[in-house]
Amino acid sequence: MALHINIEDLLSARTIESDRIEFKKGWNPDAISRTICAFANDFDNTGGGYILIGVAEDPSTKTAIRPVHGLSTKEIGDIQEKMISVNKLIRPNYAPKLFIEEVDNQKIIVLWVVAGSERPYEVPESTIPKQPKTYKYYIRRYASSIEAKDRDKEELIALSNNIPFDDRSNSQAQIKDIFMLLVRNYLIKIKSKLADELGKRSDNEILGQMDLLSGPNERIFPKNIGLMLFSEEPHLFFPNTQVEIVYFPQGEGSPFTEYPKITGPIPEQIKRTLDFLKTNFSEEKIIKPKDRAESTRIWNYPLQAIEEVLVNAFYHRDYQVREPIEIRIYSGSIVFINQGGPDRSIPLEDFQTGRVRNRKTHNYSS
Repeated sequence: MALHINIEDLLSARTIESDRIEFKKGWNPDAISRTICAFANDFDNTGGGYILIGVAEDPSTKTAIRPVHGLSTKEIGDIQEKMISVNKLIRPNYAPKLFIEEVDNQKIIVLWVVAGSERPYEVPESTIPKQPKTYKYYIRRYASSIEAKDRDKEELIALSNNIPFDDRSNSQAQIKDIFMLLVRNYLIKIKSKLADELGKRSDNEILGQMDLLSGPNERIFPKNIGLMLFSEEPHLFFPNTQVEIVYFPQGEGSPFTEYPKITGPIPEQIKRTLDFLKTNFSEEKIIKPKDRAESTRIWNYPLQAIEEVLVNAFYHRDYQVREPIEIRIYSGSIVFINQGGPDRSIPLEDFQTGRVRNRKTHNYSS
């Protein structure tokens, strides 16, 4: 089966954060089992992660060393066989999805570890057969898989009945509510090999491969994340999934301009909102220094910063709070507002001292 994203995006950590990717030059069952456990526990609700076997890591850039080291046909066969034993050691039962990809004329293994629905998961310290097994919980902390202890362990266990909203099935929707043309355009845009299988395999197989469906064969529902990204009208399932933009040229309390609401699939909303801000509120100033030929170009709002904040506003908001993303534009500032606020378990003193560390829930951008 084909990987659902472009392998180059993983190797370069271009669209996936580096702390969600782990490179392994060779087969190391103990370390790999701990990382599978940590990604499956998804302590920070970031969506699991990827393990690339046959790829060494550049420690300075946290990306793959190219050309990749690669694996022989025999090594790949041995790893696939040994993975069965490793998966059986995970409690409760869990198995990542395995793909074989060709990169730099070499073959590598990609393990896609999605957030597990039966967390918390635990694995033994050692996977060596016939040895006593001491089981421990593992979570991701930055780019490392560490043992969950004390408060982290308590919070992890408390997550056992809390499936992230994005990953929940939506019984009010049907598979046909996911618009396959949007799925196709997405796969082509990211240059996924899975795009080549459209039309050759059923829609259910494609969506299942992307982990966008949930439930037994006789009663399958789309997941919320699938409806957010690939439904033409996600607001039908998640009211007020939209962007509202208001311009206050002379400050609040004075006349203002309210622009038409921006709706549609999440990726389309991001694109249209970004285009609107660039077209209407981004200005460039060109300075020509006397001592050199090149001009200096300065934007009133750095475009990269605007895009980063906007994307965070969408991907880190709480879609269970039925409020839109609100963008307020003033003469000298732009404010992005997500309703819902931070996790209530974070005390006010943490914000006042600047030592906020709880990342267990979504990061709300404003």
